[in-house]
Amino acid sequence: MTKIITFLDGSDYTRSVLDHTAWVAEKTGASVDVVHVIGRRQSDTPMDWSGSLELGVRSNLLHELAEHDAQKSRLAQERGKLIVDAGVQHLAAAGVSQAKARLLRGDIVEVLKDIEADADLIVLGKRGEAADFARMHLGSNLERVARVSSKPVMVASRAFKPVNAFMIAYDGGASADKAVDHIAKGKLFPGTPCHLVIAGSDTEQARSRLENANRKLTAAGFETHASLIPGDAEKVIAEYVKANDIGLLVMGAYGHSRIRNFIIGSTTTEMIRSVLIPVM
Repeated sequence: MTKIITFLDGSDYTRSVLDHTAWVAEKTGASVDVVHVIGRRQSDTPMDWSGSLELGVRSNLLHELAEHDAQKSRLAQERGKLIVDAGVQHLAAAGVSQAKARLLRGDIVEVLKDIEADADLIVLGKRGEAADFARMHLGSNLERVARVSSKPVMVASRAFKPVNAFMIAYDGGASADKAVDHIAKGKLFPGTPCHLVIAGSDTEQARSRLENANRKLTAAGFETHASLIPGDAEKVIAEYVKANDIGLLVMGAYGHSRIRNFIIGSTTTEMIRSVLIPVM
């Protein structure tokens, strides 16, 4: 791993996002780009209502609107700079020397597409400033980023805790196999016990897929605990995480059609929402 992109928005998750980033950087030797994106709503010009106003009133109002917009843009710029600079300082204090601040404008998904090519991991918080904690809402940008990114995405939990064991929620699909390959070849997880779990029907095909994935991980030197547990995936995964002191959950990215996910949701989204540990 050579580079991490860490998105900060100044929310309550900021410290945790940075602590998760520092943990990854320490284990992998990666550099970090600390990124804050100033959205269009923070910098766009306001709607022009001047056509329905008298000439004198219109001139004064346009002047006031222009000043207000310029001030709002300046404040967004200053706030963003404070966020990324403080992020770099936090990482430096944690021992991460290769970190730089980046303040960018636009939609976060468009920004991600522009900058992720040379990155190995994206890190962001589970919830942003506007999320409803009481209702367990996810941050408005999280799922968008997780769906479109071509790189692994780590979703930080509310607070960082040492990861003494991790779990792969494995379904035998292409996305899950990609996750297993990434872990087997990467620098982040070696030395950490791995729990490889399939939730669902106990079939010969499921057993075969589980054994193949387990063989790949053990060949890479991992201490593995492989299980096939009947039941609903969301319930099985959540209960296994609690019962086995799992510190991080690894899942394949969204595997079903976007239309199906829109109608009935997805296991990936539900796990990100409900478990109290980071999810990759």
